[in-house]
Amino acid sequence: MKALVIDDSRLARNELKRLLKEFDAINICGEASDANEAKEKIEADKPELIFLDIQMPGKNGFELLEDLEVVPEVIFTTAYDQYALKAFEFNALDYLQKPIEKDRLAAAISKVIEKKEKLELADSNYLTPQDQVFVKDGERCWFVQLSDVRIFEVDGNYTKIYFQDQRPMIPRTLNYLESRLDPKAFFRANRQQIINLKWVERIEPWFSGSIRIYLKGDHEVDVSRRQTQRFKELMSI
Repeated sequence: MKALVIDDSRLARNELKRLLKEFDAINICGEASDANEAKEKIEADKPELIFLDIQMPGKNGFELLEDLEVVPEVIFTTAYDQYALKAFEFNALDYLQKPIEKDRLAAAISKVIEKKEKLELADSNYLTPQDQVFVKDGERCWFVQLSDVRIFEVDGNYTKIYFQDQRPMIPRTLNYLESRLDPKAFFRANRQQIINLKWVERIEPWFSGSIRIYLKGDHEVDVSRRQTQRFKELMSI
């Protein structure tokens, strides 16, 4: 797992790097001494994990996270304990107080590894665009490769599936389908629709900071403001 060490103290960075050498799962890809340098390295190197000091010259650790479009997993490291509650408001995996003890560091890294393994297991259970599913609507049946499905859309108590020139309806909720579909390929645009990202043709700004997505095949989808931010995070590079 690629990790970046962020601390304005060179001695603190060196001590943490020394401790991390004992953990084979962690590969230190770099270090930074302030928020601006850290932002550049996070965007360039895309670490999966950052060890982040809070008190730094200029922007503090919390302000750095607010500046990022894509936030890695975070373990805060600080000499102060008054920031612990706020740290977990930022969904930090752990909060280590300096001087960092080896046992506490080991526990924090265990949380990182456990979360990564759970996500990998969940990903392995998703239906991907390469999967084929059986669809039945009344007397008609299809075997459909999910890459061919443009959109899933709520229709009363059913969900309508758009593929080729077909529009069958299945007795499944959109929430159920969202839990089964690979979120890297299928995106919940709003309360009514899930779209296949492969079919996105163009995107235009819409009302109040939201966007409208045009799919191949002349389908227009209005993305809610909340989901617009998630879409930007998902599609950022």
